[in-house]
Amino acid sequence: MRLTISLAALALAIMPMAVQAQDGDKKKDEAPAVEAGVPAPNVSVTHHKGVFGGKAISYTATTGETYLKDKDGKPLAAIYATAYVKDGGDKKRPITFLYNGGPGSGSLWLHMGAFGPKRVVLPDAQDDGAPPYPLIDNAESLLDVTDLVFIDPVGTGFSHAIGKKDPKDYWGVSADAKSIADYIRLWLNENGRWSSPKFIGGESYGTTRSVALINELEGSYNDVAVNGIILISSILDFGASAEVQGNEMPYILNLPSMATTAWYHKKMGNPPATVAEAAQQARAFAIGPYAAALLKGNQLSDQERASVRTELARLTGLSEQFVDHAELRISPGRFYKELLRDRGVSIGRLDTRYTGKDYDAAGEEPDNDPSFYAIDGAYTAAMNSYARDELKYKTDRSYVTIGGVSGWDWKLQGQRGRDSEVYASVAPYLSKALRENSGLKVFVGQGWYDFATPFFGAEYAMSRTGFDPARIEYHYYDAGHMMYVRPDDLRKLSADIRAFINAR
Repeated sequence: MRLTISLAALALAIMPMAVQAQDGDKKKDEAPAVEAGVPAPNVSVTHHKGVFGGKAISYTATTGETYLKDKDGKPLAAIYATAYVKDGGDKKRPITFLYNGGPGSGSLWLHMGAFGPKRVVLPDAQDDGAPPYPLIDNAESLLDVTDLVFIDPVGTGFSHAIGKKDPKDYWGVSADAKSIADYIRLWLNENGRWSSPKFIGGESYGTTRSVALINELEGSYNDVAVNGIILISSILDFGASAEVQGNEMPYILNLPSMATTAWYHKKMGNPPATVAEAAQQARAFAIGPYAAALLKGNQLSDQERASVRTELARLTGLSEQFVDHAELRISPGRFYKELLRDRGVSIGRLDTRYTGKDYDAAGEEPDNDPSFYAIDGAYTAAMNSYARDELKYKTDRSYVTIGGVSGWDWKLQGQRGRDSEVYASVAPYLSKALRENSGLKVFVGQGWYDFATPFFGAEYAMSRTGFDPARIEYHYYDAGHMMYVRPDDLRKLSADIRAFINAR
């Protein structure tokens, strides 16, 4: 399972409404048709109270569809989103637009797991089992400092193409980002929030989307200036992460995550006291002796090979024989299977703290990702029941949790030629945005035990020439890809992002 399975998923979205909301908690089904044969956007408005960040907040939830239209006003797609806006009409209050990743994931992960007013409770680093799954008030929601909009891109959640419009027209790095930019502009228009401080944020592929999105928002004459970008479990440089023969970079970028995982499972030789120290030892080795050895290839001397093999085995917790047979190049799939083979279990990809039992303990790679199948049932149930029951959203459509898109177009807008197609990276969009918007800041949150989007890969992508390190802040968490599944890290993540928004 590749990034498509990473969730990561995050997406808070409030939609512009085609009709005026009436008082009370009822569905807007009386609105006139947009055009012949096309019903009005399906929207529900409800009113709530909660305590977030220690503050009592009254807020309005708007959940439902916003239509993206062509130049003649014909609806092409319905973007489903849920917006939470503090009552009182403060137009200068920050607004944060959130979504998850995939590509092909709905925003339920960030919505129901991290920042929405309700969250589902899961056992940490264990399977979620069977329902019911507790849904509780989320004191860690960011509603005390920002309004929130969770967005589901076309083909995810309840979002869909309309009529004969092909949904694949939205399935690509640039096309997807443009559709979200169009939605944000519509929302700002309908809600009178152009002067509000603005933040965008995503998880996993949602970080890719955020960086492509900033190019769409600020890279044209119809600018939407942004105060901050929130990147949770980042993947920006796909070329450096490409697991193909001849590309040595993935081994270098993955090594620190192997070391932190070995440290967690008590497999690391001569381990330091903390996971941060383990990560730093692996970083230094990865960009020093290890990178040099890989670049030398078959010209590596026996003495150098032996030295690198010994340290690589110590850091990863694997045997020297295994490391030697792998030609010093440990693929992630083999690592998931081999690290705890003596215990008869494999480890997770999204979160390597999780373990699972495979059909065949002697296999090459795990049957599945135990850190994904341990949580997906609970999140899917929580999103469906919450949207339909508490938010009063009525629809016959199925909520697409993940996997609803295919044939993703990875070509980037403004980049042409063979080399740009072979080496895909949205990181240059971010460095350009930082150079051209002096008020823009970047928040980077990474889990020590995330193998879907390793922390060293994020550090590498954002330490290239052209980036201003003074405006990028890194935060690390003692969990994996979705660090908020661990209660202590949910509190830390919430506090870190709250401080980031308040420091605008």
